[in-house]
Amino acid sequence: MLRWLIGGGREPQGLAETGEKLLELNGHTQKITAIVTFPSLESCEEKHQLILTASADRTVIVWDSENGRQVQRISCFQSTVKCLTVLQRLDVWLSGGNDLCVWNRKLDLLCKTSHLSDTGISALVEIPKNCVVAAVGKELIIFRLVAPTEGSLEWDILEVKRLLDHQDNILSLINVNDLSFVTGSHIGELIIWDALDWTVQAYERNFWDPSPQLDTQQEIKLCQKSNDISIHHFTCDEENVFAAVGRGLYVYNLQMKRVIACQKTAHDSNVLHIARLPNRQLISCSEDGSVRIWELREKQQLAAEPVPTGFFNMWGFGRVNKQASQPVKKQQENATSCSLELIGDLIGHSSSVEVFLYFEDHGLVTCSADHLIILWKNGERESGLRSLRLFQKLEENGDLYLAV
Repeated sequence: MLRWLIGGGREPQGLAETGEKLLELNGHTQKITAIVTFPSLESCEEKHQLILTASADRTVIVWDSENGRQVQRISCFQSTVKCLTVLQRLDVWLSGGNDLCVWNRKLDLLCKTSHLSDTGISALVEIPKNCVVAAVGKELIIFRLVAPTEGSLEWDILEVKRLLDHQDNILSLINVNDLSFVTGSHIGELIIWDALDWTVQAYERNFWDPSPQLDTQQEIKLCQKSNDISIHHFTCDEENVFAAVGRGLYVYNLQMKRVIACQKTAHDSNVLHIARLPNRQLISCSEDGSVRIWELREKQQLAAEPVPTGFFNMWGFGRVNKQASQPVKKQQENATSCSLELIGDLIGHSSSVEVFLYFEDHGLVTCSADHLIILWKNGERESGLRSLRLFQKLEENGDLYLAV
């Protein structure tokens, strides 16, 4: 197991250390729904980064990241802004609620769409060709931003296409790379999309087709409520998409177009947030208050092991098409599969851990409904750094001698 410590790298004795509060940004009156940073342009000599926050109080506040000062409050929204996205190349930012608005750095409203939906935009990402994709209910809407030209001095945002392949509300949406993005729905659908022509590259989902021979206990498992298979969050690398699905974690290989590893019950409750760590590691947090670290390891697949034909057949739901799976099975018999192994369990929160941030040089920060923010340090790394600092100090003082 990995050894992660609370605070400054010491084993916790009784109460954990209390960190210094740098800034507290007060201004919203209800739940914060989105946060994003707006860096300064690379061409600007003065580096001045802004922080944008949206809230259920139907406002967006712009903060100065240096001093925490409130720069401006925007309160003209007719609904809750659920997502914020910065298009740094165009030096604009977008807010998504019941409509989609485009703003500049001076907080001028450049253009907006008409009313899209009462449910609002749940997620928003940038894709090539000056486009963005917005998740609205079970639909994906592609918008193109039109910047001012010599012939027109006005900004505009145009609806280009609607993608209707999902059967239920879309909960997760991220870019995989410059050429593709991925979406996940409430009923466990995962779709990989081409970011250039907006076509489906891969479609995987769980099919509810329980076998009549199942015993009572198995039938009970199959009748779990639908949010047990909701895709709450994604992260990815060059090879894989990592999905938080209900209480489990799944690794979907982009080249093979299949699941290569999973932990069906990674937590006791829904997994809310995941992120990659270095060295093929993954971290996850859950409604059950736990934070866990996993490692993706290769293993030789057993020849007798059936190969799943669908994304969630690994759950045991649905039937495997024997005829279709036979040639696949032969191809995969000698292939290398992977496993997700638990290597760390961070115990410190007493309620749902909503989100976390990982900083390679500073550690992990977790945020929970128990009103605690905990900074975790990698124990092995901190021990090595302390030893290095000790040797450096001894060398500076002339107290370090080579053994003869």
